[in-house]
Amino acid sequence: MSTRPVPRRESPWGLPEGETREPRAHRCNDRAEDVIQACFEGNPFKTIPGPLKLFWRCMRSKPGEEPIEPFYYLQLDPPKREAEVKLE
Repeated sequence: MSTRPVPRRESPWGLPEGETREPRAHRCNDRAEDVIQACFEGNPFKTIPGPLKLFWRCMRSKPGEEPIEPFYYLQLDPPKREAEVKLE
């Protein structure tokens, strides 16, 4: 879903020699943030089930097969699959 970079924390030991890998956000990170936001929106028994189901589907899916339904509470564009991006 998201390929945005994850900020690196400064370590008292510094970076290992030759370490060039950068951490990346998990593909279902935005779905997890949507569930967390749902916890603070009204009655949790009514707001959490929808985002939680989409997060669970995302975690159980294979890379590239994540659900494309829009987010409930995050103001982000709905995710797109690679095949849909190529058709546009």
